[in-house]
Parts: sequence; C-alpha cells; structure tokens
Amino acid sequence: MKDDVTFARLSSVAPTEIVAHMSDPRVAKHMPLLTMTWDAKTVAEFVAAKEECWSRDGLGHWAFFSEGRYVGWGGFQKEGAEWDFGLVLRPDDFGLGTRISRQAIEFAIADDRIPYVTFLLPPSRTKLGALKRMGAIYVGNVNYDGATFLKYRLETE
Repeated sequence: MKDDVTFARLSSVAPTEIVAHMSDPRVAKHMPLLTMTWDAKTVAEFVAAKEECWSRDGLGHWAFFSEGRYVGWGGFQKEGAEWDFGLVLRPDDFGLGTRISRQAIEFAIADDRIPYVTFLLPPSRTKLGALKRMGAIYVGNVNYDGATFLKYRLETE
C-alpha cells in the first residue's frame, strides 16, 4: 500500500478545519479534557501553544494529511521528563491511527532525545491491540487534570 500520510505543522491547517474536527462529538467521546467550545480564538491559542512546544523542545505536534486531506493532529509533547505521544484523528479517519502512529514511532526511534514514549489513553479507548503489538506496556492508571487515563510506555532504544 502506498504511504500517503504526511506530517506538517499545525499552522498549515485552515482554522475552520480544526474547529470542525474538534467540535465533532465523536472526537470528544475519547477526550475527557475536551470541555471547551472550539472557535477561531481557541484554534489560534491551541496552535500557538503547540508551536511553543516546537520552540521550547524542538519537537511537538503535527497536522496529519492523507492524500493531501487533513485527517487530524498529534505528535510528541514533553510532559516532565517524558515524551508523550498523542493522536487525535477525525472520526472518518480513525482507521489511519495505526499507520500514523507507526510513522511517528519510527521518528522517535531515530531521535536520541526519546528513550521511550508514553501514551495516555482515556478508559473509553478499549481497542488497544495495535498499541500492545507495537510493544507498549501498561504502566497503570494516572490522573491528569482531574481525569483518569491509562498510561502505556514504549521503549524506543
């Protein structure tokens, strides 16, 4: 299968695309911290915060495209000493999750700064087979901003 997934900076996505994506109730179902209404201001603040990660850490979140079409966002964000990987796809593109994750993990394996990657998943995420097949190990439940998440860790060295 042709690899048609590309990564770009979030600033390359039209704000209306991100508003539509993040306003979809099917996305909110798996994001317990998604409590605000998304509008142009929210997107501008979100993109600025993600760009700040790039400036501060030299790595951050990307926009993902399949055949030139925006399908979601995600990437690596430094949480204390750990690099956490997050992925938020449009519902019609959930099937690209494994493919995008594998591409991103290949990036992490090649980056000496990232000895391991963590994943924080809401308990609503019950299909975890792909994550386990990649070699991620369940660490335990963690509380983050008042919500419970399942924490996994994947060694990249």
